[in-house]
Amino acid sequence: MSDLLLVDPTGRTSTAELRAAPAFTRPAAPLASRTAYAAAHVVPRAAAENVPGAPADIDWDATLAFRHHVWSWGLGVADAMDTAQRNMGLDPPATRELIARSAREAAFVGGALVVGVNTDQVAEESIALDRVVDAYLEQLAFAEDAGAGVVLMASRHLARAADTPADYERVYREVLARASRPVVLHWLGAAFDPMLAGYFGSDDVATATATVIRIIEENVDRVDGIKMSLLDAEAEIAVRSRLPDGVTLYTGDDFNYVRLIEGDGERHSDALLGAFAAIAPNASAAIQALDRSDVEGYRAILEPTEALARQVFAAPTFYYKTGVAFLSWLNGHQDAFVMVGGLHSARSLPHLSEIVRLANEAAALERPELAAERWHALLALHGIAR
Repeated sequence: MSDLLLVDPTGRTSTAELRAAPAFTRPAAPLASRTAYAAAHVVPRAAAENVPGAPADIDWDATLAFRHHVWSWGLGVADAMDTAQRNMGLDPPATRELIARSAREAAFVGGALVVGVNTDQVAEESIALDRVVDAYLEQLAFAEDAGAGVVLMASRHLARAADTPADYERVYREVLARASRPVVLHWLGAAFDPMLAGYFGSDDVATATATVIRIIEENVDRVDGIKMSLLDAEAEIAVRSRLPDGVTLYTGDDFNYVRLIEGDGERHSDALLGAFAAIAPNASAAIQALDRSDVEGYRAILEPTEALARQVFAAPTFYYKTGVAFLSWLNGHQDAFVMVGGLHSARSLPHLSEIVRLANEAAALERPELAAERWHALLALHGIAR
């Protein structure tokens, strides 16, 4: 195996030994001990106008092939979420096409699929609560007609329009009443989207949690679970302990997912993670170990990936999508390191270098020689060579 050339923020270079490809195998049966969704990204055409403000021009073959990659490892796909650059370049027409195409592919292979439902088709920044409800319902109908499961995403419009926790309760009540089957709620923290600060009516997590629990208890027959993305393990555990029977906590904590998914012996979190899009084989192998009651094997596989995820999701966290696409490129799932809206430029070369180092250590480079070749070419493009 060859060495990896790495670069730090001062411009100094070092090398690391390139590890062999991981010896993970795809599951022979459905994963049983945990439900896990990987929030998948989109791949634009390399020759498209991938610049800020330009409409998304998607390479549908590569984008859908990535979803098949995730399904092949026994994971579900969470689509049209923030990982797919929702509100960061993926415009409403592209979002609708993504949902429709992914739903067709999921039905063809029997893959698990949930998709984001939001209010982002409305161009105005501020709208009344009634229009928030209508916007949610429009997208809900589209997703359900496509045959997809639903994640009811946190809405920037609702965050602006709501004055009290009761406003959130009213909107969710009216939207959930129209859902034809249970949906997953989504609590996305300000680290992922600063415009969602104070969601559910308060910046105090305990106060907001009380609102969330009231919403779920009032609509328990319409709620499958809630995805929490606060990067606060203790807050997630507190919510998890208060959920009604039959309601699932899907961790969206890309910093602490190993212990949250393992659980405390009484309760555990399932997963809906952007990080799992970057490490689908590792995530699958770890859950396969849990299926065998091999907790040590689970930890041995998944714990090394957490340092990688923390680098990918480092502040400013909302640029994590760049790291997900970068790893997809390194692993051969797309031909170019390019993103909708030019977001491939959102992370520095030293930041990407640390992703390479940690992915190598975590056995998250699926084709190590290809990853090294592509990484060294990117370094050379920036004038850094051996």
